[in-house]
Amino acid sequence: MKFISKNLFVILTTLTILNCSYQKNELFEPQIVYKSENLIITQISKNSFEHTSFLPTQSFGNVPCNGLIVSNDNEAVVFDTPTNDSTSEELIKWITEKLQAKINAVIPTHFHDDCLGGLQVFHNQHISSYSYHKTIKFAQKNNYVIPQNSFNDSLILNVGDEICIVKFFGEGHTKDNVIGYFPSEDIMFGGCLIKELNATKGYLEDANIEVWSNTVEKIKKHYPDVKIVIPGHGKFGGKELLDYTIDLFKTK
Repeated sequence: MKFISKNLFVILTTLTILNCSYQKNELFEPQIVYKSENLIITQISKNSFEHTSFLPTQSFGNVPCNGLIVSNDNEAVVFDTPTNDSTSEELIKWITEKLQAKINAVIPTHFHDDCLGGLQVFHNQHISSYSYHKTIKFAQKNNYVIPQNSFNDSLILNVGDEICIVKFFGEGHTKDNVIGYFPSEDIMFGGCLIKELNATKGYLEDANIEVWSNTVEKIKKHYPDVKIVIPGHGKFGGKELLDYTIDLFKTK
């Protein structure tokens, strides 16, 4: 009995050490993998990359604008285009040459030009675009490039052997803002619906402030296991970005 107990103890100890080593190896240190004057690409996990381009504005200066690339098995999906055509060409070239991935789709997460400013370039390269049906309506109204395909509530797209999800939870920054989710790595692209820590309320001309907090509450409940949250502008983080946004827009 003592011999069996000792062996069991050794086995359990070994498994614990191996599990700790595995968890340690799973930790990923974000790093910039590409940088030019107009585009920064940061790898945030094994298969996910934040892309950042810049939008000149009168009110807020030269604003950094984030998007997300998810990849698997030589395929990729892009959330939000860079802010203009030339930077979108730069991003597509990096994905196809460095990731050696075919871009299955691009998803503008709302109708503002920090989400679809470079959409025409994707269309020119025969990359399909998808958006919430109201995004198409607002793009038409503002004479922007119009996404090719629409959905009413949610959309699931294949990325190699994995999937990514696009879903509308409610109004906030705009009446058409959606979020993206990559389940295999629990990464969320919140777009302009989600604020970085210590951010101000920002541009509110098309916003619905009264329901913004409730919309983010729904997102938080729907994705309780999210590990990384990428806002439309500023630094990515964890669940605390959801909590910060909820508190920022709470109405008395």
